[in-house]
Amino acid sequence: MPEVLIHVNAQAERLAPDTAMGAVTLLVGDLDAMTAFYRDVITLQVLAADGDQVVLGRAGRAVVVLKNEPALRHAAPGAAGLFHTAILFETQEALAAALYSVATRAPHTFTGSADHLVSQAFYLTDPEGNGIELYWDRNRSEWSWTHGTIEMATLYLDPNAFLREHLTESAASGGTAQDAASVGHVHLSVGDVASARSFYVDALGFDQTAAMGDQALFVSAGGYHHHMAMNVWNSRGAGPRMPALGLGRVDLDLPDADALGELSERLRHHGFEVRDDGRTLSFDDPWRNLLHATVPGRG
Repeated sequence: MPEVLIHVNAQAERLAPDTAMGAVTLLVGDLDAMTAFYRDVITLQVLAADGDQVVLGRAGRAVVVLKNEPALRHAAPGAAGLFHTAILFETQEALAAALYSVATRAPHTFTGSADHLVSQAFYLTDPEGNGIELYWDRNRSEWSWTHGTIEMATLYLDPNAFLREHLTESAASGGTAQDAASVGHVHLSVGDVASARSFYVDALGFDQTAAMGDQALFVSAGGYHHHMAMNVWNSRGAGPRMPALGLGRVDLDLPDADALGELSERLRHHGFEVRDDGRTLSFDDPWRNLLHATVPGRG
C-alpha cells in the first residue's frame, strides 16, 4: 500500500503571529463622567460620540469604547470580568505625561506601580471601579525567555522618580497628546485557570507565555509577553457572568480573512458557539466574557 502523507497546517492551530488587541468596550453608568475621566485624566482623545456611545483613543486608533447602560448595576464581589485594561504607550515620555495627568487630576485613583522586566507599569482604577494599567515596553531584545516562558517580575518602581527622569516640559504641557497608544493587553478575572487555558490556548489559539500555578495565566501571539492574562485572585470559583456594569467586550484584530476563518473553524472544532456576520466573529469565553475578532478595515 503506497504511503500517504497528510499535511497539517500547524499555524491553523495558533492565532496569527501579528494578531493584536483591539479596543475594550466598557458598559458604564455615567457616560459623561467616564468620558471626562478617560479624556482628561488618561489623556485619550474622543474619536467618535454617538448618542449612548463614545469612542476614545490616540492617533485615530480606538482604545476604549464607553457604552452607556444606566439600568445596569455593578457585579457582585468575586464575579468574573475585567481585571484591567492595559494601555501601551510607545515612549516613556508619553507614559510619563499620562502619569503626570493622573497625579495632577485624579491622584486618588492611583493604586500602584511595578517594573515587570519586560515593561514599566502604573496602575489605577476608573470612577466605576474598572482597573487600568498604563505601561511602556522595553525592547524585545531585552526580554528573557526560558523554555518558552517569558521572564517577568514585580519589582518596585518609584512613580516620582519615573516622572523626574522622563517627564519633559513639552510632555507636561500636552506635547505627546497626539502620540499613538493602544490596548497592549487585557487582564481578566476568571473562575479557574484550567478552563482559561482550555479556552484561550487550546481553542482560541494563543500561546502560553507564563503561568503562576493555578492562580494566573499569561498568553500571547507572535512572541509578545502577553496579549491577555487571566487570574483568580479576586474571583476563584466564579461562574458565568450576569449582565452588569464593567467589561462589555474585548476586541481582537486579526491580520487577514484566512486568520479569521481559521479561528472560526478552531473554536467550532472545540465546541464553542461562534456568531459570524461576515465581517466579525463573536464568541464568549467560559465566563460569558464577550470577544470579537475582526480584520481592521475589512468590509
